[in-house]
Amino acid sequence: MKIKAYLKPHCGWSNGVRAIMRKHGLEYEDIDIINHRANYEEMVRKSGQPLSPCVEIDGVMLADISGEEVENYLLSNNLVKPTDAKADAATNAGCSAEEHEKMASKPVRFF
Repeated sequence: MKIKAYLKPHCGWSNGVRAIMRKHGLEYEDIDIINHRANYEEMVRKSGQPLSPCVEIDGVMLADISGEEVENYLLSNNLVKPTDAKADAATNAGCSAEEHEKMASKPVRFF
């Protein structure tokens, strides 16, 4: 299975996608859309919209998706097996107040 995940370095939604990948032991390409404009442009071109996360699995683009939704897609298409393992981060939530505070102290990039 080839997985490309278009993610922000620090984002609750992006971290939820990463947590699902770890939970199921999946190898994937973590593509930074914040610090690399070309990656963001590729995501928009492929998904047809500007919101993240977007995850491409074997050529199928899942646009503006949560970790929970990625897991549901994987399970419903028999790409992974159900597991009792727990995700190590929230899979259907934005950033916590603490994460927002941490990001507020960093410079914001505008393309």
